Amino acid sequence: MALENAPDHIKLAVDLIDLLEENQVSTKTAIEALKIVLRDFEKKQANKVTSES
Repeated sequence: MALENAPDHIKLAVDLIDLLEENQVSTKTAIEALKIVLRDFEKKQANKVTSES
């Protein structure tokens, strides 16, 4: 599958991987940062669902 035909979340994941690798971010640092980002977006999603109810 060509990337241009991939779903948006796949394109974003590839972009994030490229960004982290290009900036030589260590695996440990990337994982810790991504955990924070994931928690933040999960909270935003939960708040959105709550406010829509």
